Amino acid sequence: MVESLQSIFKPDQIKSDAASLLYYGNDWTSNFDVKASAIVFPESIEQVVNLVKWARKTKTAIIPSGGRTGLSGAAVATNGEVVVSFEKMNKILSFNELDQTVTIQPGVITENLQKYAAEKGFFYPVDFAARGSSQMGGNIATNAGGIKVLKYGLTRDWVASLKVVTGTGEILELNHALIKNATGFDLRQLFVGSEGLLGFIVEATMRLTTPPPPSRLLLLGIPNLDAVMNVCKEMKKRVHLLAFEIFSEKGLARVIEHTKLPRPLPTIAPYYLLVEFECQNEDQETNALSAFESCVEQGWVLDGLLDQSETQAKQFWRYREDITEALAQYTPYKNDISVKISDVPKFMTDLDNVFNKAYPKWEVVWFGHIGDGNLHISILRPSGMTKEEFVRECRKVDEMVYTAVRKYQGSISAEHGVGLTKKDFLQFTRSPAEIQIMRQIKQIFDPDSILNPGKVFDLK
Repeated sequence: MVESLQSIFKPDQIKSDAASLLYYGNDWTSNFDVKASAIVFPESIEQVVNLVKWARKTKTAIIPSGGRTGLSGAAVATNGEVVVSFEKMNKILSFNELDQTVTIQPGVITENLQKYAAEKGFFYPVDFAARGSSQMGGNIATNAGGIKVLKYGLTRDWVASLKVVTGTGEILELNHALIKNATGFDLRQLFVGSEGLLGFIVEATMRLTTPPPPSRLLLLGIPNLDAVMNVCKEMKKRVHLLAFEIFSEKGLARVIEHTKLPRPLPTIAPYYLLVEFECQNEDQETNALSAFESCVEQGWVLDGLLDQSETQAKQFWRYREDITEALAQYTPYKNDISVKISDVPKFMTDLDNVFNKAYPKWEVVWFGHIGDGNLHISILRPSGMTKEEFVRECRKVDEMVYTAVRKYQGSISAEHGVGLTKKDFLQFTRSPAEIQIMRQIKQIFDPDSILNPGKVFDLK
C-alpha cells in the first residue's frame, strides 16, 4: 500500500509506523481500537483528487483527519483505513476586507484564524476549549458550536463557500462566497456537519464580523436546577448575553484538584453558572448587578462574583473549560445532547433520576452550554474496572438517556457529531425516512463508499 501511495505522495508525506498510526488514527474518544493502515499528508488539492481516485480504484477506505479533538469517533480508523491528515494544508490563502471574508485551507487551526481576524480588525466568533488544536476543516465537517452560540450561532452560519473533493474525485465549488444565491439547493450547507461522508473539504471561505463590544463575566452559585432558567430569563431582560454556561460542583472540584486554582466562591453550591454579557458602559454593568441582586432575593442565586479584570475573567472560564482536561485521567464516557432551552430543567431532572438509578455509586459530571440547550455529561470510570467493561455498562444506559432525549424531541448529539459512538442510536433523533434519504445522498457523492465508511449510519 505504501509503495502504491508513493505514486501520489512524497516519502515524507506518508507514515506507517505504529506510533503514527495510533496517533493519527484516533481522536479524543479513546474507546475504540485503532487499526489504520497508513497516514498521508496531502499538500494540494490535486493530491487529494488523485488520492480519492486511487482509493476508488483500489477499493480502499479513506478517513479525513483534522485536529482529532472530536468526541464521536468520526475520525477513528478501526478497519485498515488510510487516514488523510490535513495538517500540512494549513495556509490562510486570502483576505477580502470589503466582503469581510477569509479563504483558508482545512488544516488552519481555529485559534490561528481567530488571531488573523483580530490582526485585520475583525472577529471570528465560533469559540470553544479546543481552539488551540482543532482545525477548521474538522469544525466545518462537524458544524462545531461552542460557548458563544447564543449570540453568534454555529460554524454553519459563518461558512461563505466551500471547495470540496467528492468520493468520485470531482471538485465542487459551492456558493462562491455569495450572500444571496437563490439557484436551487445549497449544497454548501449539505457538507457542513457531514462528518466526511460526502467529500473532503479542501478550501473554505469564512465570514468575519466586527470585533465584539467589551464584556464582563458573572460567576454564580445556584441551589438547584430549577433556578437555572429563572436566572437566564432575569439576565435576558436586562443585558445582552454572550454566553450562559453551567457546571457542577463535582466538575469544579475536579478542576481545582487538577489545576490547583483557588475555589472561586466562599459558598459551595451544587451548580454554577458563567454569565458573559456585553458591557460597554456603567449602565450595562448596573443592569447586570441589578439582575444578580434580584436573583439572590428570589433565592435563585446563593453567591456570585463579577470579574474585576481580564485575568480574573480568564480564570473564571478555566473553571468551566478545564473540566475536560481534568477528567481525562478517568477515561470518562461522554455524552453530548440537547433539548429546547425551555425544556432544560425538566430534562436534567429526568436524567439525574436515570443516573442515580443506574450509577448510584459512580461519579457523573455535568457541564454545558445551558443557554442553547446543550448538555455535556461525563461518567467517570471507577477504579478497578477495565475500559471494555466500563463502556459496556455505560452503553446499557445510553438507551435510557436517548429515550429521555426523544421524549423532549431533542438531539442525541448537539455538537460532537454521530461518528461511531452514536450511530446505533441515530433513530432516536432522526426518522427512518430521514436516515434513508441520508443514505441516498451519500450514494450520490460517494458511490463506492470509500469516504469514512461505517460512520453515522450503515448503508443498509
